[in-house]
Amino acid sequence: MAAYEEEEQTPVKIGDLNRYSRRIYTIVKVVSITEPREVSSRIDRSTHRVAEALVGDETGSIYLTLWDDAIDQVEVGQTLSIRNAYINLFRGSMRLALGRFGSFEVMEESPIGEVNLDNNLSSKRFEYWRSSDRGGGSPRDRRSRRGRRRY
Repeated sequence: MAAYEEEEQTPVKIGDLNRYSRRIYTIVKVVSITEPREVSSRIDRSTHRVAEALVGDETGSIYLTLWDDAIDQVEVGQTLSIRNAYINLFRGSMRLALGRFGSFEVMEESPIGEVNLDNNLSSKRFEYWRSSDRGGGSPRDRRSRRGRRRY
C-alpha cells in the first residue's frame, strides 16, 4: 500500500477567508504581537499563556491566536506558512486558530510585500447566540408534561 502523500495546495488568501473556513493553508506576514496574558483552562484549571499576532497578506489581515510555546517562536516581520488552521469566533470577531492539528513554519524568504491592514477580518463583528438566546432554554424546560398522570 502506498503511503498517504499530502497534495500540493495553493495557499488561501486572507481576504478569501470566512467564519466557516477550515483546513486552511496560508502564507502570512507577522505585523504585530500583543503582550501575552495568562488564562486558566476551564477543563483542568491549568494556567496557559495566550497572545494574538496580527498577520496578513496583500488581500487582508486577521489575528492569529498563539498559545504557550508558540508565542516565543513568532516575531514581528517573519513570514509564516500555516497549515491546517481554522477560523474561530472570539467575542463575535474572527480569529485564525491552529488548534490541536494546526502548525506553522517560519519561512526564510517572503513572497508577501505589503500587508493590507485596511481589510482586517478581525475587526468585523458577527452575531452569534447561545441556545438560551434563541428562546429554547434548557432541555429540561422543553419536556412535555402531556401524558403524565396525576393520582
